[in-house]
Amino acid sequence: MKRRNFVAGSMLVASAAPWTAAFPQANESTWERVTRTKVMRVGAVDGGLPYYKKDLVSGEWLGCMADLYRGLAKSMDAKLDITPTSWGNSVLELQSQKIDIFFGLNPTPARLAAIDFTDPILNIAFTAVCRKGFTPKSWADLDQPNIRIVVDKGSSHDTLVTRLLKSANITRLESAVDATLALQVGRADAQILVLPLALSLASKNPAVGQVVILTPEENATSNGGVRKEADSRWLKHVNGWLAAERASGNIRKIFISNLKSVGGVSEDKIPPQIKV
Repeated sequence: MKRRNFVAGSMLVASAAPWTAAFPQANESTWERVTRTKVMRVGAVDGGLPYYKKDLVSGEWLGCMADLYRGLAKSMDAKLDITPTSWGNSVLELQSQKIDIFFGLNPTPARLAAIDFTDPILNIAFTAVCRKGFTPKSWADLDQPNIRIVVDKGSSHDTLVTRLLKSANITRLESAVDATLALQVGRADAQILVLPLALSLASKNPAVGQVVILTPEENATSNGGVRKEADSRWLKHVNGWLAAERASGNIRKIFISNLKSVGGVSEDKIPPQIKV
């Protein structure tokens, strides 16, 4: 009886070992966990074209950030573990160690207080997707009490409109998809998005509206977010890898390729405001 209990207990421990291996041990840094487990856990936002898209048939994640994740995982000789998230939730998931890195975040002041950031991956402009018939020229044209603006809550889009638009009627929704739906059904005049997302949205769904690049140009960087920690080896490795990918031209190649293939944007529609 005792032997039977001992064997059963041993089997339970053995079966649990692979499951616990992927999780952080006490005081373990991201670098230590990734090198120990050979698993790199990342977040992805479905529908965030051309950054992320999950293929419904194969289950494979597509998009420029997904491709960059694969390259980074290869540099660590690690398996890639992709978890669906949102732009807003990604910060919480980094803090709680559910993911090791998230590509596609702008380092806003609030985010900088919560997590650390890699060097920039992309330099991009903010823009507006406007309903048909509404053609503002400037950010000042949007900043009117009768203009209805939608953004995804907690995003860099939210930070921008909070800073720039003091008079406009702003609605903050849970996701960019929710904001797009509000625009599509006529509950908003414009959705604020960074240019790659706006171009992909208008290309995939022209009925939503048209992309308007407003003046003066408002720019931002798209970076990788990582957990704040004393061990800097993970951040140093990612920055070194990004520098090499940028110098080789691979980041630009991956981004433009996915803007066309995943985002559906033809090369002649890619404006100079996109700088990679």
